[in-house]
Amino acid sequence: MGTYNNRHRFKFLIPFGIAALLALVSFVVMQLWNNLLPDILHVSTITFWQAMGIFILCKILFGFGGGPRGGGAPWMRRKRMMEEKFRNMSPEERLRFKQHWQDRCGWGKRRADWANEFKEEPVAAPHQDEAKTE
Repeated sequence: MGTYNNRHRFKFLIPFGIAALLALVSFVVMQLWNNLLPDILHVSTITFWQAMGIFILCKILFGFGGGPRGGGAPWMRRKRMMEEKFRNMSPEERLRFKQHWQDRCGWGKRRADWANEFKEEPVAAPHQDEAKTE
């Protein structure tokens, strides 16, 4: 029974640890921004709270990592998932999928229509006509 109490004794410190880590990262972001970017990009300096907001915004936009099990930005996870799904499709399913997206949003049609509009009729070469008659 004593081991259970020892494991959970400091559980209340976890939120304080997370807050301390966030404060440390925000301070580092602020220092890097204020020491590098004003000279390079001619932007103004930022406060601690603005640095924290930038850090949180970056985490929201680019993800929290998550390790090798599909970490990274959310759009990368979706891209990998769709690639895996497409790789496992049969040729008939792939054709049906492509046709569905062509019908749904004109994917692939606009470029072909534009190309056909400006395409001139090919002039047959003399050697091609001779090959057909022989």
